[in-house]
Amino acid sequence: MQLIPRHDPYLVVRSTGGTTIAALRGELDLVLVRHLRPELDALVRESEELTLDIRGLAFCDATGLGLLAHCAGGVRRRGARWRLVCDQPSILRLIRLAALGELLCPQPALPREWSNALGEAWPEPPSGGLAAGVVPVRRVPAEPRPTGSGGVRPLR
Repeated sequence: MQLIPRHDPYLVVRSTGGTTIAALRGELDLVLVRHLRPELDALVRESEELTLDIRGLAFCDATGLGLLAHCAGGVRRRGARWRLVCDQPSILRLIRLAALGELLCPQPALPREWSNALGEAWPEPPSGGLAAGVVPVRRVPAEPRPTGSGGVRPLR
């Protein structure tokens, strides 16, 4: 497999022939989705077989799940082969709850012949992630609101 040169600590791509393996790392949320979508769209358009390895993700929200579904749908519409490698129970649960199991078809590991394809150590993501320059949102305690029975309960 050949490493496709790029300097992105959140995505490593290897390709040989028409087979492409893209491995993600970090937290697949709105910020990272916006960062990765152009690159993943290009892989979806160009790959005969696309494997997305998300075992390096620490987190995936609904936006990230939407990106995965978008990629799987695009690959399949082209008649190409799709594979998602995922072994995190929390992400697998999200896939199941969203009823995307048939579209995403998660598998726990890469095929044996590719077991060393992504063998090199991942570069460490920058401290604080992509949103390092963003001021964190401070949660303020909710004001109590009246209930129908005259009691007071906090907003959630």
